[in-house]
Amino acid sequence: MTVRLRGRRGLPRIDRARIRARARRVLCALDQSGSELSIFLVDDASIAALNATYRGIEGATDVLSFSLVEGVHADRRGELLGDVIVSLETAARQARRARRSLEDQVLRLLIHGTLHLLGHDHEREAEARAMAAEERRVWRAVRA
Repeated sequence: MTVRLRGRRGLPRIDRARIRARARRVLCALDQSGSELSIFLVDDASIAALNATYRGIEGATDVLSFSLVEGVHADRRGELLGDVIVSLETAARQARRARRSLEDQVLRLLIHGTLHLLGHDHEREAEARAMAAEERRVWRAVRA
């Protein structure tokens, strides 16, 4: 199992080794221990640009996922599930509001983004309930 974590300097401080270890636990909890995951930690401006380009939505968001499990390149992906992009600036604001650590908030976003890589969605009410239940299950498994 490989977790690639990239981010640039100047972002809110976070324990990258801990995030990488937790990401490995997320993959195990999702029965993806043989998979590879790419994580990018970015600022609001970077995620806003990606949000506009790929989703046609203006403004920053907390997490974006770009899956290689499905789509035109799925047959050439190897073990790579795709990319999860997390805005550390947005995550830091969310963490303060929820009174949790930045690492815990990033973990929540990482779980959410990884589930999207695997095909989960929350556009319809039934999908949203199922995805939320899976998020809670993975959260408990990783935090145990």
